[in-house]
Amino acid sequence: MIDNTVVISTPPHVKSKRTTRGIMCDVAIALLPCAIAGIVYFGWQAFVLEITSVLGCIATEFVYYFIAKGGFAKKCKNAGKVCKKWFCQFDMTSVVTGLILALIIPSTTRWYEVLVGSIFSIAIVKMFFGGTGKNLVNPAAAGRVFMFLSFALTTYVAANIGPTMLESELFTGATNLSGLLPKVTEGAASAPYSAMTNLDLFLGTGVAGCIGETCKLAILIGYVYLCVRKVIKWWQPALFIAVFGFVSVLAMGGLFYDGSAVVYKFDIELFLPSVLSGGVLFAAVFMFTDYVTSPKGVWGQLVYYVIGAALLAVLRVLTHLEVASFIILIMNIFVPLIDRFIMRKPFGYIKQKKTKEGK
Repeated sequence: MIDNTVVISTPPHVKSKRTTRGIMCDVAIALLPCAIAGIVYFGWQAFVLEITSVLGCIATEFVYYFIAKGGFAKKCKNAGKVCKKWFCQFDMTSVVTGLILALIIPSTTRWYEVLVGSIFSIAIVKMFFGGTGKNLVNPAAAGRVFMFLSFALTTYVAANIGPTMLESELFTGATNLSGLLPKVTEGAASAPYSAMTNLDLFLGTGVAGCIGETCKLAILIGYVYLCVRKVIKWWQPALFIAVFGFVSVLAMGGLFYDGSAVVYKFDIELFLPSVLSGGVLFAAVFMFTDYVTSPKGVWGQLVYYVIGAALLAVLRVLTHLEVASFIILIMNIFVPLIDRFIMRKPFGYIKQKKTKEGK
């Protein structure tokens, strides 16, 4: 007889006090500065969307689990046991998904739109594939893409702190990046917000954007917290941002008008505006570093971050759209291939030394 209390798993066996719930609690804490900044910048609308998204994700997970575990069977006789089991296995992943989803949408989103997005993220993307650790793509990114395609989220409000750098406080378009990214029009190259400084972009003052992506200072606070708690490695977002900024400057930052024609010039000064605009920094810290949907080995992660950053930079230049969520989904699909062809070193492996010929 095998004792049911003994868990049998494949080696190596690593003993650690870290749990999924503990890690997700750390991520939720790291997201709080962005959530608070979003409320300060965009008002009660942001608070309503954040609460709706988080509660929607939790409720969806509970309902799905309740139905799947037979909570309605036998006239709901097992309802109490199922609820207790759900509470014991609740790992905070739905809270993190709800927070991230709310922070990557504009404050003009309607409450029922984010509710539909949260249901899709949890029920279809996460629970349908088996729950925590088995989803193929990032649930929040998938929910954001689903909402964009379903409801056409194209209205952005400028932050109500600091003077707005837009002609009006309300911006309507496929993305809020149309005025931020440099581009050539009518034979002249336009700079991103001529009156806007890197400090404005860093603090998000007067910038039209999504709830949690506008204030880069809040994102960096969360980044430092995750590094200190060893939830993520410091070099992962740093590598992504460095590659993204460099490719952005190469691809679009060097177009200038010299008085007679448009010429190419590499200008490193456009590195910061490219990085600080849109949701690149938020995606690098909180979404590309997702444990489940990113490669497991170091070499695989290097390939993942470099290709993802370069692809995001090029597509932003070509489309002038915020395509971070789309790129995350594309890269998530290729993660199994990366893990397969870039194999990790086996646990405890020691490379054999080559002997000299003749010995």
